[in-house]
Amino acid sequence: MKRFLLPLGIFLALAVFLGLGLKRDPREVPSPLIGKPAPAFNLPALSDASRSLRKEDLLGKVWMLNVWASWCGACRQEHPVLVEFARRNVVPIYGLNYKDERPDGLAWLREGGNPYVESLFDHEGRIGIDFGVYGVPETFIIDKAGVIRHKHIGPITPDVLANEIEPMLRQLNG
Repeated sequence: MKRFLLPLGIFLALAVFLGLGLKRDPREVPSPLIGKPAPAFNLPALSDASRSLRKEDLLGKVWMLNVWASWCGACRQEHPVLVEFARRNVVPIYGLNYKDERPDGLAWLREGGNPYVESLFDHEGRIGIDFGVYGVPETFIIDKAGVIRHKHIGPITPDVLANEIEPMLRQLNG
């Protein structure tokens, strides 16, 4: 009888950990990059491969990085929200076109509108990996010193803008 107690105890412990893990929202997984400098990048613009943008070009201002792709269904859901938010000029929004084809990304922006000051082209997904992206869409708020202050996983909704992003932007720009 005693020989069954250890395996039973291990099974119960694993069941408890699994049960706790299943109750967590995957969008609430904290990023290890919060409070750390944004990764360095030097990427070509989606609209013009001869132009590029570096992290250093964005220092001195608060900005938002939205990781998106034309093949992403959730990105299509959030896109009208970003277009409307960009019209309000609250913060410069930069896009990171992630693991996409340039013609597809350009066509997508022509069809749905372009909320981005510039969209960077990350065909191989290397910069996305540096930012810890494991799915699109993901959105980062980066402060004037180039430090990541917030990460939102999943589509941006009007509620997310009002309750998460805009208060963070007011705090950083205040």
